[in-house]
Amino acid sequence: MAHDRRQTAAGRSVLTVLTAFGVLAGAALAGAAPAGAVPLGKMGRRIAPGVTYRQFDISAAAGEAHAHLLTVDLNNPHVRLDLLYPGTVAARATVSKLADSAGAVAGVNGDFFNISETQHPGVEATGATVGPAIVDGKVLKAAVPKGQRFGPSLPPGTTTTDVLGVGTDGRARLDRLTLTGSVGTPEGQFPLKGLNQYALPQNSVGAFTSRWGSASRVRATCGTDTDRAAACSTDTYEVKVRDGEVVSASDSPGSGSIPTGTTVLVGREEGAQQLRKLSVGDRVTVTHALVAATAKVPYTFAIGGYPVLRNGKPLSGLDDNASAVRTVVGFADDGHRMLLLALDGAAAYRTGMTIAEEAELMNELGASDAFNLDGGGSTEMVTRNAGASGVTIRNHPSGGAERPVPNGIGVFSS
Repeated sequence: MAHDRRQTAAGRSVLTVLTAFGVLAGAALAGAAPAGAVPLGKMGRRIAPGVTYRQFDISAAAGEAHAHLLTVDLNNPHVRLDLLYPGTVAARATVSKLADSAGAVAGVNGDFFNISETQHPGVEATGATVGPAIVDGKVLKAAVPKGQRFGPSLPPGTTTTDVLGVGTDGRARLDRLTLTGSVGTPEGQFPLKGLNQYALPQNSVGAFTSRWGSASRVRATCGTDTDRAAACSTDTYEVKVRDGEVVSASDSPGSGSIPTGTTVLVGREEGAQQLRKLSVGDRVTVTHALVAATAKVPYTFAIGGYPVLRNGKPLSGLDDNASAVRTVVGFADDGHRMLLLALDGAAAYRTGMTIAEEAELMNELGASDAFNLDGGGSTEMVTRNAGASGVTIRNHPSGGAERPVPNGIGVFSS
């Protein structure tokens, strides 16, 4: 897209020369430059039944970009998508390791995450993601408050509860997943406002389960609903519930792995005051679920990020100034064909694209809907060749090496 950013999308031609460059190996990534281009057919290379891979150049406003594209036929009974993650929410691993551990034939990085805590000295960055997550039909976590997210500004009208997911009917959708839950105590019931998330709403109580991991839970009580950098709360309380009974309490959130059958309740401000009413031995019930805004079927997989294209139209207010290396996924054919795209981070292409250009590109590739994921040094795509024991990194990560990330999208073939 060699054009003035102020142009409208009408009449633009995004895609240019289709090319492929050399297969990448992890140790060869640092400072690597693209190898000589080798033409690929427009249909790309078959990775597995219903899964193809290709790459092509793009003329973007900031310069030439290079895209890596996976196309996945969800109508094929031998292919499916699911969440890649390290086994707990508050943990990170490289996309290649996540894909190899899960046996995926391909994958890309996922949601934005709690990458640093420079505003809160002494507080551990959890590595946990911003948005909701579902893996193999099971709920992993809920979304943090909008003011607590990491990543570029959200487009108008979008929230941290936005997800891309695949339902039990095999169709991909854009949706919103909102936490609903409660804590039942001898004195009554109050709402649960968090689940395995690095930031809780002010004046609330959140639950942490064995799926959280061993990271400190202190970060959950830092910042406010509108200011991620705000100080940590001075009014906190934590209660451990094992097999429905309070077994311990503390004025400060703790750390360490949580055994199966144990739920840790963390409260801040009014939430802390509610938890202080509990005593060791009290019976407590905790319920939680993610409720979809539109889907009528359960989700087998869902991941956070934010929408950039709906029903063939880019969202209004998409950023058209900041260019970067990006990861975006979309779907066509009423949710039955997935497109997973990662830009290359090699020096020749590192200027990348704007969010507005990204939405336009996905539309030109045939997507009706598209969803932006974490970018920059997180952007990565891997595929596994037939008969290979491990995946191959297809793009050059812009940081020169793979960045450990908390989750991604895996493509699986049976």
